[in-house]
Amino acid sequence: MSYLALQTGPFVSPGSAELFLLARVLFGGVLAFMGLNHFTGLDDMAGYAGSKGVPAPRLAVAFTGGLLVLGGLSVVTGAFVVLGAGALALFLLASAVGMHDFWSVEDPQTRQTEMTQFLKNVSLAGAATGLLALGGVAWPYSVGLGLF
Repeated sequence: MSYLALQTGPFVSPGSAELFLLARVLFGGVLAFMGLNHFTGLDDMAGYAGSKGVPAPRLAVAFTGGLLVLGGLSVVTGAFVVLGAGALALFLLASAVGMHDFWSVEDPQTRQTEMTQFLKNVSLAGAATGLLALGGVAWPYSVGLGLF
């Protein structure tokens, strides 16, 4: 009697490693770009953060910009993915609730804009959490650096 050995793992299907790389580049690249925007639009973003009650808004915007750049590059390169994806997930959830509290906005147009930003951040946090779940697996096409 012979048994058919099935390959298991997240990247065994043909093309899955390449699709995962594409997903990492799209996801991480957009987040890194968003981080760069924190620096190019620092004054405007600091004003918005200040209006939301963020202490030291200029410093907070610069810090979160750096977090987005480093976290996005972490995902793209596959380096320190547990730290990068974890930091991105936490930041995106915190900023969704703290910065885009659409439920407390009176103006319908502003409420819609804040809801869109809230939902964007929550969905991106979901993607970051999915990548975090794969943090213990060797990622194809990655530099393979990490603490875990």
